[in-house]
Amino acid sequence: MNITIICVGKIKEKYLKSAIDEYTKRLSRYCKLSIVELGDEKTPDNASEKQEVLIKEKEGEAILKSIKDNMFVIALELKGNMLSSEELSNFIMDLGVKGESNIAFIIGGSLGLSKAVLERSNYKLCFSKMTFPHQLFRVMLLEQVYRGFRIISGEPYHK
Repeated sequence: MNITIICVGKIKEKYLKSAIDEYTKRLSRYCKLSIVELGDEKTPDNASEKQEVLIKEKEGEAILKSIKDNMFVIALELKGNMLSSEELSNFIMDLGVKGESNIAFIIGGSLGLSKAVLERSNYKLCFSKMTFPHQLFRVMLLEQVYRGFRIISGEPYHK
């Protein structure tokens, strides 16, 4: 299975890079993982709603260019479906059974995802109603994907 994480923003913090490297190494046993980092647009203080929409649209264009036609796209979205770790594991397994072997997870920038990206997505997933920094969220997503593959494989990790 091919897992691609398309994300807006660069990781600057060493501790986050270290965690991402660790989960990338762990996941290499289960899937081919690619991480596509896209630049984020600068958001001015007190940006108007129109400015925010334009920023999301510009970031969205870059995201859409990174999505291949054969990808099953999962947008990380506050209004998406909330799944337990077991449910996410089953969801990934079911996609594989159905022949969807190229899965892309999309993490937007600080303002979220554009309407066009949400329309292109096949599924919308919400981890929590809480707000997380998108750099930290990348680590959280990798951990949950790793946990999912461990559950699929029947290996100890998930408790």
